[in-house]
This record gives sequence, structure tokens and C-alpha cells, in this order.
Amino acid sequence: MTEPVRLSKRMSELGLSSRREADEWIAKGWVRVDGQVISELGSKVLPHQEITIERQAQAQQAKRVTVLINKPMGYVSGQAEDGYQPAVVLVRPENRWSQDKTPIQFSAGQLKSLVPAGRLDIDSVGLLVLTQDGRIAKTLIGEDSAIEKEYLVRVQYSKPGRLPEQDLKRLNHGLIMDGKPLKPAKVHWQNDDQLCFILREGKKRQIRRMCEMVGLKVLGLKRVRIGRVKLGNLPVGQWRYLAEDEGFST
Repeated sequence: MTEPVRLSKRMSELGLSSRREADEWIAKGWVRVDGQVISELGSKVLPHQEITIERQAQAQQAKRVTVLINKPMGYVSGQAEDGYQPAVVLVRPENRWSQDKTPIQFSAGQLKSLVPAGRLDIDSVGLLVLTQDGRIAKTLIGEDSAIEKEYLVRVQYSKPGRLPEQDLKRLNHGLIMDGKPLKPAKVHWQNDDQLCFILREGKKRQIRRMCEMVGLKVLGLKRVRIGRVKLGNLPVGQWRYLAEDEGFST
């Protein structure tokens, strides 16, 4: 017999909400299991049971926004640290990209619970996602996420000549970090001093550490794509909303 699981966990698995969002809705009586309202936190369900959410929950979810920023150097992804400002301070009406065609009107309330879905180091630039939507956060940074992230990385080799082909192959697959093998990556030369990295995981400072392992020093790092969403022509320090018809996964 299949074991029951927490309702909030099951809702997250089904992509209905994040666990935190699910708990909020359960407490408000906005979740039904097989047609019955469930309002007790910690309630469990069996996998075959039907879970539905009330219109109020759907309306609340529809108002949640996702913002794409071209993060400049010198900003941190999340909480302010060591005197550096978080990237969310850039989300102001005057910094909104003039070519953002989404009909969403900016309001200060959108800044509440707007959190990064994945980090970008203080000395890295490019595409950073901030979202109020737990489903998007789970898609991008959940344990089982397989979303590709693409980076352009300017490097300098610490030895005479060029990086040996064998070391380029190790960047693609064969390196061990924090005692565990890294997932296969796609790494190739973009030009003489720039590599393109496509990863499906995001360990802290992963690309810089990978490069160090093969004798490369990173001079610049820019994220240009997350899944199907590209940085495109979004100017540095500006932001736009994720459009309704855009999605990170295929």
C-alpha cells in the first residue's frame, strides 16, 4: 500500500504551489481533497486523491510576479551582506526596461516576498531571476531541477600555451567537487579567451572552482540564459517582468 504524504508536499510535487504557499492556503481553507475542504496543517493524502484549489488561491497566485534583472557587478543576489546591496533594490520604476511589453503595472507590493531563484555571485553579471511564485523557484532551484543555465566566461590560462584538450574534456565531465562528481556539463570555446558553460546544477562559485581545477583564472562571468529564457538585449542594471507566455522549461 502506498504511504500517505503531507498535503503540502504533494501539492508541491504536482506543481500546484510551493510547500509554504500550500500551508498558507490550507490554513485559509482554500484546498480541497476529493472535494472536501482540508484546513488542518500537516494533513496527509494518498497519491491517487484529487487535490483542487479554490478560486481565491488561483487569483492570489495569478498576481505573483517574476522579474528578470541584468545584474551588474557589485550587487548580491539575496540578503544584503558586507555593505553590498541586494539586486532587488534595482527593481524600481525608473529602472524598468523601456522595451518591456508586459501589461503588468509596477507596485511596491510586488517587492514583498520577491526572492532570488538561484544565486549569481557578487562579481558575476547577467541574468538573475527574482520571483514571488514558489512554483518557479522549485522549477529553477529544486533538488530535481534539470533546467540549463548558460554562462559566458572570460578566462586566462596560468601556464604557457592553450588549455589542453584533455582538461577541456574534464570540464565537461570528470571533475569532483565537495567530494562528489559534478553532473556532466557542456563546455566549449566561444572564442580565444572565452568559454561557454552550460550547467544543470549550481554549487557555490562552481564555475570559478571548476576553472581553478584545470589552471584557468576567471576574468569575467556572465549568465546569458536560464532554460528557455535568455538575457537578450536587457541592459545592465535594468529589469523586466517575465511574460505570461514565457517559461523556463520546455
